[in-house]
Amino acid sequence: MGEKGNKFMYHYIKDKEFLSKLHSTCADIVNQLVVEINKDSVIKVSAYLVGSGAKKLITQNGDQEVDLDYNLEIKRTTLNNCRDIKNYIMDMFDVVLERNGWGNCQDSTSVISTEYREFKQGNRTGFKVDIAIVKKDYTGWQRLIHDKTGFVAMDRYYWNQAPNSRDLEDRVKWIKNNNYWADVRIVYLEKKNMYLSRQDEENHPSFNVYIETINELFMRLR
Repeated sequence: MGEKGNKFMYHYIKDKEFLSKLHSTCADIVNQLVVEINKDSVIKVSAYLVGSGAKKLITQNGDQEVDLDYNLEIKRTTLNNCRDIKNYIMDMFDVVLERNGWGNCQDSTSVISTEYREFKQGNRTGFKVDIAIVKKDYTGWQRLIHDKTGFVAMDRYYWNQAPNSRDLEDRVKWIKNNNYWADVRIVYLEKKNMYLSRQDEENHPSFNVYIETINELFMRLR
């Protein structure tokens, strides 16, 4: 399962040189976005790869392009409208991308995406950055959703709660402290391929699969 070249199964990327370049390039772009947004008092944010330690959870579907998933966490904002929040962040991202010679970002239901890029030397696998806008409150993690209707004026923007995410950080800490991270890698990959086989990835973004994995293992192993 998960052999490179099989276009219908996820596998973990093993090319360390490619992973290092991928992390460095994408982290630089995302960090620039954070700095750009935090220049003023409209929104304050932080950003990180999905799931602390997600550098060990980067998957590729066969030999297809790779998406590197980040959460952009809203710490505080003067904007009350979800549409305004997303549009503001997209405007800031376009400034950063243009400065680096990348094309404008694209808006989807649950993430903001860059265009696909590839390195000029070495592994030529295409890659892009997907950024989910999230916030955390006493109920857990919430993700900003853009429900597209086909008519821009009728589109809905709202916060959607990630299921069972309230105690995520504590459970991750327990799993790591008890040396069960290898189990996370196994179950996470199994779940990614399960939802791929069901053609249900749209409803199960990487962060939700990660939460589901952590909760399942915590309940099973504790």
